[in-house]
Amino acid sequence: MSDHTVAVLGTGRMGELVLAGLLRSGHPTSQVLATARRPARAAELTERHGVAVVTNEEAVARADILAVGVKPQDAGTLLDTVGSAVTSGKLVVSLCAGLPTSFFAARLPEGTPVIRVMTNTPALVGHAMSAISPGAHATDEHVAIAEELFRPLGATIRVPEYQQDAVTAVSGSGPAYFYLMVEAMIEAGVLLGLPRATAHELAVQTAVGSTVMLRDSGDHPALLREAVTSPAGTTIAALRELENHGLRAAVMDALSAARDRAQQIAAQAS
Repeated sequence: MSDHTVAVLGTGRMGELVLAGLLRSGHPTSQVLATARRPARAAELTERHGVAVVTNEEAVARADILAVGVKPQDAGTLLDTVGSAVTSGKLVVSLCAGLPTSFFAARLPEGTPVIRVMTNTPALVGHAMSAISPGAHATDEHVAIAEELFRPLGATIRVPEYQQDAVTAVSGSGPAYFYLMVEAMIEAGVLLGLPRATAHELAVQTAVGSTVMLRDSGDHPALLREAVTSPAGTTIAALRELENHGLRAAVMDALSAARDRAQQIAAQAS
């Protein structure tokens, strides 16, 4: 993909993660463009990554791949401004949570290929989960280009677009759920008499080790949980309290709420 010029339109958190991933994979700095609303942000991106920060109009004119990283509520305004300038042969990649590819297709020239991607913040450390869905005019070649674009950020998976709101709930917002759990474990450790630094180290390394074991063992989470749970032991006592407080139901309700919010964002943007 090094022969393609990529422009990231809107370099907030996700946009910058994609930009950094491109550079980390060896994509030439001269073939990566960025746009930013504030001059201070533009200067920061240039200093940090060495990329050219240009206007949206110049980015659309120069780039082959346009990664749209603006907030969903700003996507319509952006497309109304520059959408008509997207010429044949360009690929549009949406990072906008909740927005379907049809939202872009309606504001771009007929036949423009659009790929929808939901990634997440562990991209910062090369362990993102990026779910990729092609729009009506995107080919397998376009999907392959998107996979190459996001592979430096972590793992990729292809999903049909109707599953993207569920993906948003599970993996897009997912890191926050784990951070909240670890935060709660740290606070519990302090309550039980541990120094905060010790509680932090114990909880974080336990989370890291458990995640790696879950990934590498190939075992179902229930089997790994059972391996830690001795009869009449400490773990089963703790798990009973989590079940008494409705942990499973709370997680299911939380993810349903995230899915519903993604759908609301799409409805409001349209």
